[in-house]
Amino acid sequence: MATRVAFENTGEIGVFAALTNGYCLTGINRSENFYSVFEAELSAHIPVIHATVAGCRFVGRTTVGNRRGLLVPNTTTDQELAHLRNSLPDSVVVQRVEERLSALGNIVCCNDHVALVHPDIDRETEDVISDVLGV
Repeated sequence: MATRVAFENTGEIGVFAALTNGYCLTGINRSENFYSVFEAELSAHIPVIHATVAGCRFVGRTTVGNRRGLLVPNTTTDQELAHLRNSLPDSVVVQRVEERLSALGNIVCCNDHVALVHPDIDRETEDVISDVLGV
């Protein structure tokens, strides 16, 4: 089933949401409409979490994850990190990544089995991706 949704008059929903088989993150916005669509469709199956990363609403662009883990950029505040850890299932490892290419959702594409990464990503970041996401 497909459902149409917009984030404050933009159709670029992948910028403002991150969806895995284990959880969903949505950016905080002025209207509850965006969040409520995800919650109505998904909350019976997985947690749907309002969040920000580095004070920004574009959680889809800045994070990457799967059912095993969630990676966030080093600009994520301690409060945001705590909120994510407290809101996600205990089986999901949340890890801050020291990477100069901080829009992780733009430079990593993954599922539960494989990750494809930008060619300029740091080797250390590649190791963290492998360890945390189990790919």
